[in-house]
Amino acid sequence: MKAGLVSLGCSKNRVDSEYILAELANAGFELTPEPAEAEVILINTCGFITPAKEESINSILEMAAYKENGKCRVLVGTGCLTERYSRELAQELPELDLIWGVGDHKGLVRRICQLAGLTPEEGCCPRVLTTPPYTAYLRIADGCDNRCTYCAIPLIRGPRRSVPMEELLAEAERLAASGVVELTVIAQDTSAYGSDLYGKPMLRELLLALCKIDGFHWVRVLYTYPNTVDEALVGAMIAEPKLVPYLDMPIQHIAPEALRRMNRHGTAEHIRHMVDYIRSKSEDFILRTTVITGFPGETEEEFGRLAEFLRTHPFDRLGAFAYSIEENTPAAEMPGQLDEETKQRRLDAVMQAQRAISLSRNQARVGRDYEVLVEGVEGGMAYGRSYAEAPEVDGSIRFHFNGEAPAPGSFVQVRITKAGPYDLWGEMF
Repeated sequence: MKAGLVSLGCSKNRVDSEYILAELANAGFELTPEPAEAEVILINTCGFITPAKEESINSILEMAAYKENGKCRVLVGTGCLTERYSRELAQELPELDLIWGVGDHKGLVRRICQLAGLTPEEGCCPRVLTTPPYTAYLRIADGCDNRCTYCAIPLIRGPRRSVPMEELLAEAERLAASGVVELTVIAQDTSAYGSDLYGKPMLRELLLALCKIDGFHWVRVLYTYPNTVDEALVGAMIAEPKLVPYLDMPIQHIAPEALRRMNRHGTAEHIRHMVDYIRSKSEDFILRTTVITGFPGETEEEFGRLAEFLRTHPFDRLGAFAYSIEENTPAAEMPGQLDEETKQRRLDAVMQAQRAISLSRNQARVGRDYEVLVEGVEGGMAYGRSYAEAPEVDGSIRFHFNGEAPAPGSFVQVRITKAGPYDLWGEMF
């Protein structure tokens, strides 16, 4: 029996999908990327913000068409949206034969087998990668303890649950043995890793242990929370050759009043200090952040402070979002809700300013040589990423090559010849 899965949302959700696919394979399902061929279709949903919810519902409806026009017998919704809105979805989407939340992948597949009339087999596949074979994510924790007032993740995923270090190292060993050369460490809050298990953050120690595994060429980390980013962590990123000097540190805002309303831990002073410290230690260090515009109560003066900070403390990469009301979060009930026009105007101003910053910082790379992880060939040019570009969220480097095209997953040397705000171009040598 064939089964297919549509994975939506973030890289953390992607890892869930990879574990679910493994359980399906272990139970005896043949996996297929073609929904028209699948007798069982799963949609691993995202429920983080309104556009993600809409995408999830649209995907469910799109896959439901295969119950009439394809071979689908069982349609399953799982993931964050179904965890949060299971009762509502049961009423509104009768097309779903099974609504499952997050976690308990074995239980999910057992229930699918019952619905499909399949006697499950016993396999031993730990995970089915949906990334290219040379790169993978390692999720080191699930859930979150930060309780930011705008965020529904604790309602969906629960409190932080770090994975014991020995289990992570064993999984990483398997990934390296399978040919993974780039490992990206993720969680809702990576820099707090281990606080619940070891009584203190242990991300630095975990990263250094991962770098000792043969096979990995790059180890990078995303989703660090500013208050647990310190000089020791940054120092390890600069000193350890495998640990790329790339820090994804979502600050969300810089005005102290806005940070308090958001219930963001740590201080604006610490954020400033860490950005200044990083810039003083290495001009090659890449900084990425995320900010929210139009949070309830945000004044023009507070927004001006954020814009000024981003101008005087430039980030190489920046993602920005207009505040979106999430049901049952404290921010949804706060006074001072701003109109959509104001939120969008401020978002546009941030992104327009960042475009110029990103262009300037990329132009500074012209004439320099970079090691590039090849991802493919298109239009007579190869493309890939250096340490400065994280998978899926950043731009790429497109480059000319002489002779045989470089193989995906290989590393080549490229000299940058041209820069845009997101992508770069160069020559392989």
